[in-house]
Amino acid sequence: MVIYLDNAATSFPKPKIIHQKLDEYLSNYAANPGRSGHRMALESSEAIFKVRELICQLFNIASPMQVIFTSSATESLNLAIKGTLYKGDHVITTSMEHNSVLRPIKALESFGITNTIIYCNENGMIDPKDVEESILPNTKLIAMTHASNVTGTLMPIVEIGEIAKKNNVYFLVDGAQTAGVLPIDIEKMNIDLLAVPAHKGLLGMQGLGILYIKEGLDVRHFKEGGTGSKSQELIQPLILPDRYETGTPNTPGIIALGASIEFILDKGIKKIREHEEELTKYFIDKIQTIDKIKVYGAHHLGKQASVVSINIKEEDSCDIGSCLDRMFNIAVRSGFHCAPLAHETIGTSEQGTVRFSFGYFNTKEEIDIVLKAIKEICNQV
Repeated sequence: MVIYLDNAATSFPKPKIIHQKLDEYLSNYAANPGRSGHRMALESSEAIFKVRELICQLFNIASPMQVIFTSSATESLNLAIKGTLYKGDHVITTSMEHNSVLRPIKALESFGITNTIIYCNENGMIDPKDVEESILPNTKLIAMTHASNVTGTLMPIVEIGEIAKKNNVYFLVDGAQTAGVLPIDIEKMNIDLLAVPAHKGLLGMQGLGILYIKEGLDVRHFKEGGTGSKSQELIQPLILPDRYETGTPNTPGIIALGASIEFILDKGIKKIREHEEELTKYFIDKIQTIDKIKVYGAHHLGKQASVVSINIKEEDSCDIGSCLDRMFNIAVRSGFHCAPLAHETIGTSEQGTVRFSFGYFNTKEEIDIVLKAIKEICNQV
């Protein structure tokens, strides 16, 4: 039996309700939604709309029409960043971002869009004052993660959301590591754009992302094609969500997401968060007592998502990850986690890190086995 601790990459296992809902969908109404007027197509359309409503419930979104389905959080971030910024604009981000934020921003430099990357401290934490002091007259957007995928460090998005609102700057949050585990309220947090994947904390399937776009915020689309609406016209409809949802939607993925959100709402975000916090604290407390171990990040509850990066002396992180897999049947992520500036920030640009990320289905008993394995490895290096 594999001990799976790579939930920051994708959650595993999936709730059983997903299997049930997908079987029901594939057996009864797996038609193309929005493209036909027959019963099966209408049932597919209705099912998708119900999932939009569940997403609204989870993130306190007023209108289901502001919920856009994409192929991934990466596409959501690209749409939000490239669709919002124009030549002459300025964007602020941080050194703890995933490449899904940094690469689109850097790509826009050739189009006359400037950026400021605020470096965090060695624990991955940022001072909101540094964000406010970086705002220029042409600043259009602040784009940042809710929690680092390398260290798990939680960002002060409430304070930064207030700063953005006060300065009339759009606020984009990458919720890849927190959606489904931490409460996200787009109104209380002054979030204008929220990008999340279906397959991580939301416990859904891969190949699906979500982008919330605040009502009235004009985001350029970058795809045209069939939407099932205004089909007699040769231009892309501007109504939401059709403007951005070109082509056949990932209906099975959306159905699965609806099932997983129902699971999350039934269990309660608070219960899920408390369980993951308990595991994270237990792991950090125990592993810090092992010689030769370096632990990165904030190290305490309230400032730490359920993601922990470590290294063993100067050993190559990929070698350690491979050893855990081959010798102990423990699945983790090792190396460089698509976040080069984050590694630069915490001083692991050469070594990378071994990342442990806990989920709702992990147990303390599993962590005890992992700690024993790490001790064995430390005794051999």
